[in-house]
Amino acid sequence: MDKDSLYILKFQPILKEKIWGGSKLNTILGKEKQGDSVGESWEVSDVEGNYSVVTNGHFKGKTLKDLLEMYPERLLGERNFERFGTKFPLLIKFIDAKEDLSVQLHPDDLLAKKKHNSLGKTEMWYVLQADEKSNLIIGFDDEVSQEEYEKSVEDKTIKELLHYEPVTTGDTFFVYAGLIHAIGKGVLLAEIQQTSDITYRIYDWDRQDSNGNYRELHQQDALEAIDFTTDRESKVHYTSEKNEITSLVKCPHFITNVIELDEQKTLSHQGLDSFVIYICIGGTAEIVNKEQKLIMKAGETILVPADIDGIEIISENAKFLQTYI
Repeated sequence: MDKDSLYILKFQPILKEKIWGGSKLNTILGKEKQGDSVGESWEVSDVEGNYSVVTNGHFKGKTLKDLLEMYPERLLGERNFERFGTKFPLLIKFIDAKEDLSVQLHPDDLLAKKKHNSLGKTEMWYVLQADEKSNLIIGFDDEVSQEEYEKSVEDKTIKELLHYEPVTTGDTFFVYAGLIHAIGKGVLLAEIQQTSDITYRIYDWDRQDSNGNYRELHQQDALEAIDFTTDRESKVHYTSEKNEITSLVKCPHFITNVIELDEQKTLSHQGLDSFVIYICIGGTAEIVNKEQKLIMKAGETILVPADIDGIEIISENAKFLQTYI
């Protein structure tokens, strides 16, 4: 393969210890064991200080940032390059919540640009595994006024206003900017989000770290960003068919589909003008593009550059999330 040829890229996962993290990233998804409180695996990242490193082919050892500087249009697609420059616009994670995450929300693009010179953070979740009686917090149970909200934050009764959604494998949620949310204890999920690490934390269950410190809250920032409406549906309702592409989320920030295969499938990327990311969420598969072949198993992620016009997947039991812009 020519040294300037782009190809299907695999990256070294960036593992993050969290106060609420567990061990499922290792026991279920096969990530390297790094203690018993690993909460996140960043699969594809261009967040400053957390650049994904290539693990395969002649670009092994280079970062995603390096490749974006070298081949921005070929990697991102022309429209994405015009829109984002040499910044990769998506961050892909697996998250394991051994304990409840903080109740939080994120700003939209306008507010994030104004306050942080950053993209906002719209995201989606796909539940990979959930313990019995696990749930997610998604918005409020009923309509809440700003005054009611502020009082509940002040007297720490915010948890009584929230909507708790029981979850199981395959449940999918669109978490738009401004939506109050939290991942509940016992949930393992895949997260696709804009490249932004801005979180406004409003309640953390009165939890202290190993040094007895409480984590910072961001009440004033959250008040500027919060969406008090209760009529926007967050849970995604879908019916998937084997060997077909099923749409999950379509928004200006990303498009995500789910694909479950029990036979060989050719997936064309022609006309997308975008990179395509595949997240293996079940089974194993061989991925083929011209002379390149690689094996994927559950818990692995690949990035297909925009100038590759498609891939072939050979599998009898694989399931993928497919995402692009």
